[in-house]
Amino acid sequence: MSTPSSVRPSYAAVLRVPYARRTFGAAAVGRLSYGTVSVSVLLSVTRATGSYAVAGTVMALFGAVTVLLSPLRAALVDRYGPRRALAPMALLYAGSLALLSVASWHPGAPVPLLGALAVAAGAFAPPLGPTMRAVWSELLDDQRLLQRAYGLDGVVEELLFVSGPLLVGVVVRWAPPAAGVALSALLVAAGTLAFVTSPAVAAGGRPEAVKKVRSAGRLRGAPGLMQPVLVALGVGLAIGALDLLIVAFAEHRGHGDDTVAWVLAALSAGSAVGGLLNGAIDWRIGARARLPLFAGALGLTLAGAGLAPGLGVLTAAVACAGLFIAPALTTSYLIADEAASPGFRTRAGAWVNTAVNAGGSGGSAAMGALVGQLPLGVCFAVSGAVTVAAAVLAGGWAATGSAGRPRPVRAPEASRDAADAAPSAGDGGAGG
Repeated sequence: MSTPSSVRPSYAAVLRVPYARRTFGAAAVGRLSYGTVSVSVLLSVTRATGSYAVAGTVMALFGAVTVLLSPLRAALVDRYGPRRALAPMALLYAGSLALLSVASWHPGAPVPLLGALAVAAGAFAPPLGPTMRAVWSELLDDQRLLQRAYGLDGVVEELLFVSGPLLVGVVVRWAPPAAGVALSALLVAAGTLAFVTSPAVAAGGRPEAVKKVRSAGRLRGAPGLMQPVLVALGVGLAIGALDLLIVAFAEHRGHGDDTVAWVLAALSAGSAVGGLLNGAIDWRIGARARLPLFAGALGLTLAGAGLAPGLGVLTAAVACAGLFIAPALTTSYLIADEAASPGFRTRAGAWVNTAVNAGGSGGSAAMGALVGQLPLGVCFAVSGAVTVAAAVLAGGWAATGSAGRPRPVRAPEASRDAADAAPSAGDGGAGG
């Protein structure tokens, strides 16, 4: 099912791989649920309880459980195969969301019930993003094609998280917010079931394939995960802090809340462009060498954004910062995949994903404590400095040769990329 190594690397070539469009499309439908669920739950719980504090608490519980249990759910996928693991998770997740939708449809819902249903949903959120990236690794032998697949995956994920809230906005014009929660349940159930029935995914769930994966699925690649996880954590911190900094910047200069959405849209647009460019370039340096460069450039640009004299310059600076987000995360996923043994690939991607989400939560919390205590420009500088520090540490980790041995490269065309990465001990896509 893997691609011949003679295929010219391009995004079109990635999508021409047998079953790629069907599998990727199904995963995208399921992952769209993660773009719609947060705002839907927030709005529906607020409407049901009349309290922003309760809604925030319920969302915090949902997010914390989702992030903390992500590696465990990914381990189940590696151990039992996507079909046997993802389908039950998706049905339990969708069922919990459906019950939450019913409970929050009308005002007066018991707060403990809403919290319990949110926790139940978060516990079973299927790791569609990490699993899809593991499937890409199985479908594509050529490392250059895999780089483009991860780039495409990252851009589509970015677009899903932008379009998800817009879709909820359309729904709530005609129905209660709880309908958005029901929509999220439908999306994840339909997308996951279509995903696991794709021939590209079903093969990984056969007993003989699972048995082979179990024998290989030890933590042999775990040391190699330190660099991408560290960078993902730094990028997450930057994103979480930047969201709050943009709100504070707009407020300090007397702009309305609608301007915040446009600045955040510029960030997403920059990230999408950066992801496409990164995937299209045939890099002459290995992924472990360029990963700290992406993170460092993000940190420096973020620090410089604090010098913006007005909203227009800030928007441009934020768009420039976005150029490095998708490349940093895509390269982190690529390195994690190559560092992991076959039975650890989904978990490897999940650890990177968990680091991003945890960093985002930590960045928002830390910046919330700093904003108001320090000048806004200093807050931008602090956020950028933390990301640069993560880049420096990641670069030092790769330089010491502590990154672990790379997985053997399968395609002749990919040997150049692997050789480029050899001095740095090895080269390198949710939701959810």
